[in-house]
Amino acid sequence: QVQLVESGGGLVQAGGSLRLSCVYSGNIFSLNAMGWYRQAPGKQRELVASISTTSNTNYADSVKGRFIISRDNAKNTVYLQMNSLKPEDTAVYYCKLIANGRQYWGQGTQVTVSS
Repeated sequence: QVQLVESGGGLVQAGGSLRLSCVYSGNIFSLNAMGWYRQAPGKQRELVASISTTSNTNYADSVKGRFIISRDNAKNTVYLQMNSLKPEDTAVYYCKLIANGRQYWGQGTQVTVSS
């Protein structure tokens, strides 16, 4: 069984920063890409950023230049550094792992940006 646990969400004022962490564990024998997604109330879940096993990154246009995704393989952790946060970044943020030919999701962490 593979488990993902996110942390680091919270309430922040516009212009502030947060760093999300996602720790993965379990029986992983074929690790592929990891990513962060978000879902705002009444909206579909959308990709925020992804990172491959070779650390190639991809970002949604709305977060380019503000968010940075990174990974620490020794700690089985992927991070999302979020800077210059805007109220429209308010959402539940989910971590996704592609491994063992499957997709695994974390439980989500709430990020709220006040104006």
